[in-house]
Amino acid sequence: MWKGRFQSDTAELLKKYSESISFDWRLYRHDIAGSIAHSKALAEAGLLTADEQQKIESGLTEIGGEIARGEFSFNRDLEDIHMNIESALTERIGAAGAKLHTARSRNDQVALDLRLYLREETDAMTNLVRDLQRALVALGEKFAHVIIPGYTHLQRAQPVFFAHHLLAYVEMLQRDAERLADARKRIDVMPLGSGAIAGSTINLNRELVANLLDFPALTQNSMDAVSDRDFACELLAAIAIMGMHLSRLSEDVILWASSEFKFITIGDAFTTGSSLMPQKKNPDVAELTRGKTGRLYGNLLSLLTTMKGLPMTYNRDLQEDKEPVFDSVDTIKAALEVVAAMFGEIEVNVPRAADAVSDSMLLATDLADYLVKRDVPFRHAHEIIGKLVAHCVEAGISFPELNLANFQIFSPQFGSDVFDLFDVRKAMNARQAIGAPSEKNVAAQLQRWREILSR
Repeated sequence: MWKGRFQSDTAELLKKYSESISFDWRLYRHDIAGSIAHSKALAEAGLLTADEQQKIESGLTEIGGEIARGEFSFNRDLEDIHMNIESALTERIGAAGAKLHTARSRNDQVALDLRLYLREETDAMTNLVRDLQRALVALGEKFAHVIIPGYTHLQRAQPVFFAHHLLAYVEMLQRDAERLADARKRIDVMPLGSGAIAGSTINLNRELVANLLDFPALTQNSMDAVSDRDFACELLAAIAIMGMHLSRLSEDVILWASSEFKFITIGDAFTTGSSLMPQKKNPDVAELTRGKTGRLYGNLLSLLTTMKGLPMTYNRDLQEDKEPVFDSVDTIKAALEVVAAMFGEIEVNVPRAADAVSDSMLLATDLADYLVKRDVPFRHAHEIIGKLVAHCVEAGISFPELNLANFQIFSPQFGSDVFDLFDVRKAMNARQAIGAPSEKNVAAQLQRWREILSR
């Protein structure tokens, strides 16, 4: 590549240290697409004949097919995917292949390839997010009647519909999909034509290349175009947040599947056993997903750290962008796919959920609200119910086991209708505000998401 300037060969140690073909080979389709578009711009500018352009396009297409079939031999001495493809092309078609790199640099070439790759992968991730949302909605619909305890501080707090709990994650995933869509806008800008740093005196039609590659916008500063990896950082941030959501969802699954909770059973196909303890059934999908989130965080931090001290413009440090990007994309796609499949194999232990939600302490706040509706200030009502709870705990009884006289010891505002509060389904249906988990609201949200996700 640079034999005109150098008088001795590159050291073997440096070749091994600096090569990227071992991982950037996966950009081959995007590199070929970019090169074909570039060849058409060269032809339009009169720098390639129509025959030369056709030879380049046919040669690149042939090389792409060989790589896809595993028939192409990559050469580490050529460093990267760009030079491996260009060298093979020149060997096959001769001088026309040597003209392909006119008016471009590997600096803008790799920026283009990475954007094409991430644009494609962002769309794939969005589809997988939708699949997981559909799986959660389907499970919520299947067990729409089930109520479970909701938790704060991992302590039983208030009752919620199981579907309402799942829909909370559907909302989180929706924000993830929106972040992906927003990040895609920054990805979808065409950098080719920026050269190594300052463009070229050979002025090609960048708009033509953008149209051929379906980019809606062009980069406007050649220095920024070749050194910008903001779009990759932003996408890794979106993936890291998505990983955090999957980790939280996994934690709930792990708790629900435990012997202590027993709210759900995960299908055998998505659990594993123990090599020693024959009774074990472990929620490995959820645990692995929770663990892999750390990799997603690490990849984001790795790229941010790589970028933080770089002077303008291109520096070889930028080669370190690809492995964290590839790893995050692969990791989140695998996680989204397997978690969605796992949710298709989950069953709810309805009797266990009913037993857990029969804990009348879950309705302590409803008792406070009852007093508020009878003109007791909330802080006073809160204190009254707190004392009532302490009394029940000490006596080892539940709220329904008290009689009206017991209630009125704590407040004369209690009437005989207080016992109606301990019907948990009535309690749920009293929660009618937007976003609250009444049966009607939850059914409407399931319907809304079913319609959204069918589009």
